[in-house]
Amino acid sequence: MPLRDNPTARQIRLGAELRKLRESAGKTAREVAGLLSTDQAKISHIEAGRIGVSEERLRRLAVFYACDDADLVEALCVIARESRGQGWWDAYRGVLVPGFLNIAELEYHATYLRSVQAMNVPGILQTEDYIRAIHRSYTPALPAEEVDVRVEFRMKRRSIFERDAPPPFLAVVHEAALRMRFGGRKVAKGQLEYLLEASERPTVTVRVIPFTCEEFIEATYPLLYARGVVPQLDTVQMDSPVGGYFITAAAQLKRFAGLLDIAEQSSLGEPESRQLIQQIAREL
Repeated sequence: MPLRDNPTARQIRLGAELRKLRESAGKTAREVAGLLSTDQAKISHIEAGRIGVSEERLRRLAVFYACDDADLVEALCVIARESRGQGWWDAYRGVLVPGFLNIAELEYHATYLRSVQAMNVPGILQTEDYIRAIHRSYTPALPAEEVDVRVEFRMKRRSIFERDAPPPFLAVVHEAALRMRFGGRKVAKGQLEYLLEASERPTVTVRVIPFTCEEFIEATYPLLYARGVVPQLDTVQMDSPVGGYFITAAAQLKRFAGLLDIAEQSSLGEPESRQLIQQIAREL
């Protein structure tokens, strides 16, 4: 079986969870290789997401590791059964860098999403003109066709809200992000109007941290917390000046969950948030 050159974040996560189970059980890669009649190198590749693992083998490993968490095992089996080409984002493989696809896949499989943004509107709630304005500001400038495909891809991420059972999404946005005039007044106003429209969806909540807030003072990069089907599969996606990355360590997940709690507690209620967004839109 050839090695995957670019395993997805979800494939990497499956391998990482198997490694955690092995280490918790006190088993060595050599012992696991003996169980599966293979070599240690293949076990390392499985745990790095570079090789897939069948559901049958995964269940054998769960027994070997004395894992009695049936929900976790079933969730891992679901990932093991997945193959490329099943998600709409796979059509962009080889067109966009993997990071874009991994975010779409994360959102698709999440059971609940929470985000906090200090400088711009959450990507999944951005309008086409707003997205285009952001991508056109890159240095060096992106080719027009690259901007077009990025805009198209980000707009398609909204499809999770069209499902029969969309995941609840809480967006905590700082007032500073709402007052940014990316693309000019018309674009900024259109973005605020769409944000108000999106907040009317039964599963979407938008809350604003006003400038007058004195509690939430930590400067943060854009942060997205995606709850998995089991707690062990919770994931944080964070953007930084050098690119986005995923966080899965339990201690870090707890820290960022706490940060999001503080942000939510520091924000205005939904009616007050809507009033502030409307006020800022009128000022444009």
